[in-house]
Amino acid sequence: MSDTTWITSSIDGLRDDLHALYRDLHAHPELSFQEHRTSGLMADRLRAMGLEVTTGIGGTGVVGMLRNGEGPTVLLRADMDGLPVLEDTGLPFASTDRGTDPDGIDVPVMHACGHDVHMTSLIGAVAVLVAHRDTWSGTVMAVFQPAEELGGGAERMVEDGLFERLGRPDVSMAQHVFTQRAGFVGAHPGPAFSASDVLRVTFHGRSAHGSRPENAIDPIVMAAATVMRLQTVVARDVAATDTAVVTVGTLHAGTKANIIPADASMTVNIRSYTPEVRERVLGSVRRIIAAEAQASGAVRPPTVTVGDVFPVLLNEDAATTRVMDAFRSALPEAHPDVQVADPGPVMGSEDFGNLGMGSGIPATYWILGGTDPTLFDAAAAGGPDAPVVPSNHSPHFAPVLEPTLTLGVSALVVATLAWLGHPH
Repeated sequence: MSDTTWITSSIDGLRDDLHALYRDLHAHPELSFQEHRTSGLMADRLRAMGLEVTTGIGGTGVVGMLRNGEGPTVLLRADMDGLPVLEDTGLPFASTDRGTDPDGIDVPVMHACGHDVHMTSLIGAVAVLVAHRDTWSGTVMAVFQPAEELGGGAERMVEDGLFERLGRPDVSMAQHVFTQRAGFVGAHPGPAFSASDVLRVTFHGRSAHGSRPENAIDPIVMAAATVMRLQTVVARDVAATDTAVVTVGTLHAGTKANIIPADASMTVNIRSYTPEVRERVLGSVRRIIAAEAQASGAVRPPTVTVGDVFPVLLNEDAATTRVMDAFRSALPEAHPDVQVADPGPVMGSEDFGNLGMGSGIPATYWILGGTDPTLFDAAAAGGPDAPVVPSNHSPHFAPVLEPTLTLGVSALVVATLAWLGHPH
């Protein structure tokens, strides 16, 4: 057996079980900090493989410690939470589950960001490492994290004494399934995922009958004017050599067509890579919000509160080079069609950095392709009839199971062996 084919050979015996686990997780997603069933499944799986398991870290977080002699400690992380999205994939195991969001609203729940892939891949990687202890030496810390979607799960686990209780790893690693061609894997050194800030805004007007707008101060007009004006921030306040995104994700007001409401609310999402651009964009957004309300004669200044905040995810250069070299060396032998490449920076956001750079631990985070190759190639070819590849957070998001899961398990094992030893 060659240096790497033992990995996929080992996965072959796990595949049916991993597929069943994936389908179960996909069918039963849970919202952030509510991952009780999910964390229980992960803990049971880890215990069954002989790991030392700690539960309840940061709420629903689970950690399994796999100790195998002297050597470094490698942290491998998978996030567990789903999203308030109504699934429309048509899969036989599509989620029909519902949950209650932080505002107390009943919502549909879906694994629309691939966290089911992340958990299944990590369970598979641990199983392979347990079965082949003779190929490595050291400690694997398998972390199943809550509430990535809110940007607070990793930080809460750290604040709850993750490293004080279980030890400080030498490196922190994770992966994210993405709308890349299945068979792709790669990491970008330096700023890899953007910072993200959410502002929750309420405009305060004066209510009146829809037929008497002169008696009202219309908060919907205020909000609409603000939405349009915010589109100028990136175009006019950010240099062409810098990168930022400003998105108005929600806009809510009113209860009836002939009533001008008293208030209108919206949420604004700001993404950036550098502290300077972040502060400039946040300042511009706040200025526009305040100015539009004043221009409309609002009864009082708008209420602005800070929502979810994600730091920039920085991939440590040396750690990322080490992992990418291992991918290029080891993966093609077992996965002949694999594409290992730098995907470039991504404007998505991740709180994984709080398990790494926020704690002074070298971190590496890579992209795992999950799109059916046929669909991806047809979309990439373009043309009027080209299909659209559903993105993460879409109700149509459905990674193809293979080769996604097999490569996801292999990538975690290969990255771990880059630190803890080499197969023989």
